[in-house]
Amino acid sequence: MNILTTNPLAQSAEEVAQTTVETLAPVEGVAEATESLSIGFWELFMSGGWLMWVLVLLAAVMIFIFVERFIAIRKATKLDNNFMNRIRDFISEGNINAAIDLCRRTDSPVARMIEKGIERIGRPMSDIQTSIENVANVEVAKLESGLPWLASISGGAPMIGFLGTVVGMVQVFISMSANTSGAIELAQLSSGMYVAMVTTVGGLIVGIPSYFAHNYLVARIERLVFRMEATTIAFMDILNQPVQK
Repeated sequence: MNILTTNPLAQSAEEVAQTTVETLAPVEGVAEATESLSIGFWELFMSGGWLMWVLVLLAAVMIFIFVERFIAIRKATKLDNNFMNRIRDFISEGNINAAIDLCRRTDSPVARMIEKGIERIGRPMSDIQTSIENVANVEVAKLESGLPWLASISGGAPMIGFLGTVVGMVQVFISMSANTSGAIELAQLSSGMYVAMVTTVGGLIVGIPSYFAHNYLVARIERLVFRMEATTIAFMDILNQPVQK
């Protein structure tokens, strides 16, 4: 009688070993699939398709507009604190030419507003204020140039990314329907889905900074507008003062 073939302990050990092998096989397959899905940044970028290049172009436009407008607004907000005091002194002394020359040597929207007001001295106060407000509107419009593009990019980039995701999902379902075997492999389905989501991530990466950049520039322009309004009031008060002889 063969003891090894009838020993229940030996049979249990063989069954446990076979079960362990069968259990580890899918785990090894998943590990191999995970390693195959590990791709570089460039490959991940290219998997998004041609819409990724559109997002890159929008990102470049966004950076250019923000830097250019930031420098222009920062330059516009720089003004000597004694500027209005010197204007007051010149007007009080009746030295209009010196006041105009000071405004022309000061490259600022506020200085150009005051220059226009000084040139209208002698006319009704309503005409002077209207001239100053017209110049202010022109200066603000110059500062706001390009901001609509930032607003459009902040809203359009995520939509373009979502479009790429929808197109990618459509391609995934087309591949699934073309599978005649009827078996759907989870690895192929998940890889197609994450490739489709690449454009959405890219759209958000471009859209979110554009949104904050637009709001930041708008806030700085609003602060400058308040300063321009305060300067206009101060200038009108100067004109109401009697001229020193």
